Amino acid sequence: MTLLINGIKKKFDNHLAVDGVTLKVEKGEMFGMLGANGAGKTTSFRMILGLLDPTEGQVTWNGERITYKRTHLVGYLPEERGLFPKLTVKEQLIYLMRLKGMKKPEIIKEMRHWLERFQVPEYENKKLEELSKGNQQKIQFLAAVLHKPELLILDEPFSGLDPVNSDMLKKAVLDLQKTGTTIVFSSHQMRNVEELCEDLIMLKRGKPVLQGNLRDIKRSYGMKSISIRADYELDFIHSISGVIEIEKHRDGATVKVENERVAEDIFQKITEKGFVRKFEIEEPSLHDIFIDKVGGDADE
Repeated sequence: MTLLINGIKKKFDNHLAVDGVTLKVEKGEMFGMLGANGAGKTTSFRMILGLLDPTEGQVTWNGERITYKRTHLVGYLPEERGLFPKLTVKEQLIYLMRLKGMKKPEIIKEMRHWLERFQVPEYENKKLEELSKGNQQKIQFLAAVLHKPELLILDEPFSGLDPVNSDMLKKAVLDLQKTGTTIVFSSHQMRNVEELCEDLIMLKRGKPVLQGNLRDIKRSYGMKSISIRADYELDFIHSISGVIEIEKHRDGATVKVENERVAEDIFQKITEKGFVRKFEIEEPSLHDIFIDKVGGDADE
């Protein structure tokens, strides 16, 4: 079971919303799609699901397009909630899962299993409008996974969740991956992407600007961070060529540099001044890479 996206583009009038996305996601993989608002993530998801036809390119799941006849194989959690506020959790999950071909007893069994797992069994007969935004997000997630899809598309799944519920959902996603579910998701929370994904694509104005294995990207990315602790002021580091930014702390500083060669230069200069308690070079965080590649589009 492989998701293949081959050079998809989507044009709305004169606006090119997605421009040449190509990727391959194998069965059981977790793939991250990143970008600022308006970067083309949701449009790409809708083309994967067959809700939009690409202007160019092709999307296939196991060699075929995803059509209505194959939607029982797919789960989708949209960024904007699409549940019925006046229906109870039980009523709408039964309705939505019947559309996926499930029988009512099986739906109730799976629903109660997941409600117990998410520690909200008492919500079975509550209306959605009575729930908090975070708990509505849990029910939206259930609507995407109750039928045990082979392919799961999650658009900002951690939106509106506090840290406890975010961790709960994260574990659920990882468990689904272990059972063989192929997962593609987007998130503005870079920490979640780093913890969950091995591979990713980063979009800027619909066009890929970075793609590949996360570990390889971080290792090969020029920018590095240095954590320094010393017994003297470090302000002079500002004047060293290749220094991007210095964030001072009570007992030292974090210095962002263009590459490891600049780090070597800094190390030589600070050791000439006195004793260095700590000097540690770290790979850039995904947050740093995202800001560097996409930062100018953050509000677009």
